[in-house]
Amino acid sequence: MEAEQIEIATFLAQYAPFDAMPEDVVAEVATSIEISYYRAGTDIFAYGDEIHDLAILRSGAVELFRRNGTLYNRISEGDIFGQMGLLMNNRVRMPAKAIEDTLIYFIPEAMFNRLFDDFEHFADFVEVEDRTRLRQAVSSHNEANDLTTSKVKKLIIRDPVMISSTDSVQHAAQVMSQETVSSILVMGDEPDPDTGFKPVLGIITDRDLRNRVLAEGLPYETPVQEIMSPQLITLDHNAYIFEAMLTILRSNLHHVPVLQHGKPIGVVALSDIARYESQNSLFLVASIFRQQSVDDLVILSQQVKDCFVRMVNEDANSHMIGSALSVIGRSFKQRLLELAEEELGEPPVPYCFLAMGSMARDEQLIVTDQDNAIILDDSYEHSQHNAYFEALSKRVSDGLNACGYTYCTGNIMATNPEWRKTLKEWEQCFADWIDNPSPRSLLDSNIFFDLDGVHGRTNWAEQLKAFIGRRARRNNRFLAAMARNALNRTPPLGFFKDFVMEQDGRHNNSINLKRRGTAPLADLIRVHSLAIDSRSQNSFERLDDIIESGILPKGRGPDLRDAMEFISMVRIRHQALDIEAGREPDNNIEPENLSDFERRNLKDAFQILSNAQKFLKFRYQPNRS
Repeated sequence: MEAEQIEIATFLAQYAPFDAMPEDVVAEVATSIEISYYRAGTDIFAYGDEIHDLAILRSGAVELFRRNGTLYNRISEGDIFGQMGLLMNNRVRMPAKAIEDTLIYFIPEAMFNRLFDDFEHFADFVEVEDRTRLRQAVSSHNEANDLTTSKVKKLIIRDPVMISSTDSVQHAAQVMSQETVSSILVMGDEPDPDTGFKPVLGIITDRDLRNRVLAEGLPYETPVQEIMSPQLITLDHNAYIFEAMLTILRSNLHHVPVLQHGKPIGVVALSDIARYESQNSLFLVASIFRQQSVDDLVILSQQVKDCFVRMVNEDANSHMIGSALSVIGRSFKQRLLELAEEELGEPPVPYCFLAMGSMARDEQLIVTDQDNAIILDDSYEHSQHNAYFEALSKRVSDGLNACGYTYCTGNIMATNPEWRKTLKEWEQCFADWIDNPSPRSLLDSNIFFDLDGVHGRTNWAEQLKAFIGRRARRNNRFLAAMARNALNRTPPLGFFKDFVMEQDGRHNNSINLKRRGTAPLADLIRVHSLAIDSRSQNSFERLDDIIESGILPKGRGPDLRDAMEFISMVRIRHQALDIEAGREPDNNIEPENLSDFERRNLKDAFQILSNAQKFLKFRYQPNRS
């Protein structure tokens, strides 16, 4: 080795994880390193950029930031950074900036991967903090107003349209018409000596053409510089959306150019902010209840995917996303019921419309069907009242299907007369399922043990849940039968802990993260929940009750929570990626599309599920006291 490489190897050997590696390996790493110098205030990594090197801080100081711009950590000599980007699809997750004059050693990705594969100590070291970061990222809860955490560049959907200051107003109008834009930037002719780009001198909008040209009777040959708005107010591309909104409102503007290092990259209009806010879940729910027809609801339902993707991109956790989409689903259901009642008239007897399954648990995602039923007042008479509730159920079910909540293939819908019962009949039905359990009957009825009232006499749903809880607790035969059913869906791990692929045609050689991950987790959590008479509906909230009850071995509850969150977020992120790529989202993922980080941690999560199923089988036995 050359003297410089010896010095690098000596430096590396002082710091983890290289201090535990063989000397010849450290020497080989030293020969692969590239060195870069960064002046104070210089960006090293920008969020979302490609990354193909692990960075080691040789001298100076570096600050790491979360994606919302807040400071995450300040690191010093010998610290590494950039590993999370290498482990997650080669995209920078933590922007980095030099706060002093700084020297960085860069280890190429190929060497990083060799060390990761060959040295467990190295792999553990680079993953441990990343796992913590991932948990922080997916559990961070941005409050309803996401304007404070998103950058204005997210609103830019096209390049700016520009003309010269010497062009005529007629030419400006023609260009705006051709490009279908409501504003155009007026550019200087000579590049700015500092930035190298032509400066933005002003802006012309539709309103300017109307008020300053047509209303004043100016000739079409008038140069645009005579009617443009000069004294331009601009935004930096890293400004937050709330800053854009404040700038627009404070200055009574409708359009603001966005610059990156002095170069215009787009124009943000007040309508862009309104469009962005329409993807907010609270905004969407409020809009649902203002719609006056099923057709209006169908049009509005197209925004659900945008709302879902926005929450994913803003690092909402799975509980937040599941809750938001469940509220949206309930709201569609409630509004459809209101519209149906307006058309059919007042219901002849009181009723409660039920949601079941993932919507009832606040765990609904973007790929879902409808599961619903009706509790009828005990005064219900089939001959007199059936026609009304049959028509009501059909209108709601057809409306939900049109809004993207597809018909249940198992026919667990209120349109099925079997699932329209009086409160007394529902209690008798659950009593029979609980007192006389059989694997087949409970397999068909499993979804009914997650129920929630969404319209009408919703207190009846609470009464029914209380009845179920009292009846199921300490009923060992029932709990054992539910436990057996919960073991039907196993995690996709083979004997050597390799992934076992689905073999079902369209999704051949893939893993169904719902069927083999989140669903069996929800199933086993439900069994424990029934055993302790927990009245919580959401799986995470049920886990809190289960942990508090002390029925699980120490540490198993938090492990289950982490497994549920990780599998859910992998499923959620890949559905969002499908939507952004214009593909139809589903629950299946091919292992080759997983990052190394996801692959390793999914195996851990599936192993936790496997161990939890073994404990479930042990704990709930028919004759166990």
